[in-house]
Parts: sequence; C-alpha cells; structure tokens
Amino acid sequence: MVGLVIVSHSQALAESVVGLTSMMAKDAKIAAAGGLEDGSFGTSFTRISEAIEAVYSDDGVIILMDLGSAVMTTEMVLEMMDGRKVVMADCPLVEGAVVASVDAAGGMSLEEIIADLAGVWDMRKLPEAR
Repeated sequence: MVGLVIVSHSQALAESVVGLTSMMAKDAKIAAAGGLEDGSFGTSFTRISEAIEAVYSDDGVIILMDLGSAVMTTEMVLEMMDGRKVVMADCPLVEGAVVASVDAAGGMSLEEIIADLAGVWDMRKLPEAR
C-alpha cells in the first residue's frame, strides 16, 4: 500500500489531517510530520525523514505539504532518498489527503493516486454563481 506523509509547519495541523483521513480510510498508512522538534512552528528535515520511513514500502510514499518552506524542506529530504519511490503531490492539503488516503486504502498505485490528485484542484465546495 502506498504510504502518505503530511508535512505542515504546525504539528497540530499535521496530526489533525492524519486524524481526519484516518476516520475516512482507517487502513491507510499515513504519518504526520509537523512542526519542529521542540513543538514550535516550522518544518523539520528529521521529522519528514522519520515519517517517510514509518510508512515506506515498495509501493512508495506520497508527500503532501502545506506552505512554502514545507516544500523546500521536503525537497531537501528527497535529495537524500536516492533510489526510493517517494514523490511530492501538488494539491490542496486537506482535500488531497482525504482523496489520497481513500485511494491508497483502496489499493491504487502511486501513479494512479498522483493522477487522481490532479483533479483535487477542481473540487468545488460551492456551486458556481449564476
């Protein structure tokens, strides 16, 4: 099963996204990598690396990030993961995490999940104004 990692500047936010997705896809392998080691706001190379290791399998890992430096720190981690099947997804964090966790729990491949996440940008919450 494809593993998922939620990277956020906030430990509480990352853990909450994992909690939400766990309610919808309880079998999904998903880990939070939020905040710095002292609990403060930021992104941690170590936390991201450990989260990837916690959910890694030959099926791969998809990482979803919240903001700017979360992307930059994740990119640095991936540079050290040479030969590992780990990719970043460009999509809204919460909506993407829900879609990816349901897809992963349903047995979809990493490539299929990434393709499905491309459609998350178009998910509307409100009907278009007429």
